[in-house]
Amino acid sequence: MVEQITAALSAASGVVWGPFVLIPLLLGTGIYLTVLLRGIQFRTLGRALRHAFLDEDEEHTEGDISNYQALTTALAATVGTGNIVGVATAIALGGPGALFWIWVTGLLGMASKYTEAYLGVRFRTTDSRGGQLGGPQVYLRRGIPGGFGTTLAVLFAIFATFASFGIGNLTQGNSVAAGLEDTFGLDPMVSGIIMFIAVGAVLLGGIQSIGRITAAFVPLMVIIYIVGGIVALVLMADQIPAAIALIFTDAFSGTAASGGFLGATIMMAVRFGVARGIFSNESGMGSAAIAAAAAKTTHPARQALVSMTQTFIDTIIVVSITGLVIVTSGVWTKGADSAATLTADGFSTVLPGDWGGTIVSVSLIFFAFSTIIGWAYYGERCLISLVGEHGSVPYRMVFTVVVFIGAISHIELAWTFSDLANGLMAIPNLIGLLILSRLVARETRDYLTFDPKLTHSKTEVERFNAERNLDWR
Repeated sequence: MVEQITAALSAASGVVWGPFVLIPLLLGTGIYLTVLLRGIQFRTLGRALRHAFLDEDEEHTEGDISNYQALTTALAATVGTGNIVGVATAIALGGPGALFWIWVTGLLGMASKYTEAYLGVRFRTTDSRGGQLGGPQVYLRRGIPGGFGTTLAVLFAIFATFASFGIGNLTQGNSVAAGLEDTFGLDPMVSGIIMFIAVGAVLLGGIQSIGRITAAFVPLMVIIYIVGGIVALVLMADQIPAAIALIFTDAFSGTAASGGFLGATIMMAVRFGVARGIFSNESGMGSAAIAAAAAKTTHPARQALVSMTQTFIDTIIVVSITGLVIVTSGVWTKGADSAATLTADGFSTVLPGDWGGTIVSVSLIFFAFSTIIGWAYYGERCLISLVGEHGSVPYRMVFTVVVFIGAISHIELAWTFSDLANGLMAIPNLIGLLILSRLVARETRDYLTFDPKLTHSKTEVERFNAERNLDWR
């Protein structure tokens, strides 16, 4: 029965992620938004990073958490198993060329991430408890008039709620349990109980608790992994030019069979590169806009720029390190059967002793746990938009139980389900981004002309908003 369900979901996922649905929609939307926003991800990246990490938080403004906490919450949800296992799977199935398409998805996705975060703040509203409620489930309904916008919003909320139990729960819980078992010999049942208690404790505090937790340990976990990867790449520095050449050539020519690798076509490189790219950075899926909507900010553009940096950190930095270690070390030729361990194998091939495997295993544990926390918030916000506030507590209870189930369960079905759910939630969001794109471009251009360096005070920005009747809150 499980095999039949997996086969059916895999077939559906193949259609959604095929050459006629999501791949052209994702890449096309990214290209269109990049042009419309005049390459905002390239010309404002430095200012956006400074505003995210160096500028003072925008206190005394409406919102539940700081813009930095909104960023780390989004990073917590996206820097997960996709950065380690997902990238390895893409290369194992699509060849080294898949990494090129992950990069393309990330660079174009930065424009998509900016747009959805802008809309998340621009159309956010307040729930019955006084908290901020925003994201595609809100801006699709409020920004697109009539039944069409409402339909898109409902579809997104349904698919995102289901996705929260796949990409944000079952696969991550299983990865944490597997990592703890491989590294420390801990029984998955014990791991499941620990995660059940830890996740439940964090969720009791709501978004403020999630924001504090992610702000504290997300930077640490990313730095540990990046440092380990850089050391590995430095030790293989002479192999990097050849690896990069292989990545670019295979992206447009396919990959011949080598070792345990069975070979891949250009279409396989594109499909798995784009699919695992969006699985990793979630650009275009709309999920990060839910966290962005909770941020304290004086203008939607400011938080959107901060949110945009999340894709850069996730894909251009963390994913690149994973992919380059796998390709440079040569372990990618082991093939699809070794996909789950390719990253650890790559690190272990270069780093002395058990350091390589330990760094990957510990990083995987932290990455996956942080994703669980971030997606718990996403799923809850989407369910609330469907059934109201009374769905909050039951959702948290079920979500916490499913973490335990993920720790002790077979995972192939969950990965297939996650790919399909990710694709389905992206479709209504991408349609909405295209419809609302000109509003975002117009208001972004207006604001960045007024405050090009993102240095104006709260009073100055509020005056700007009032002069233009921008009552976005």
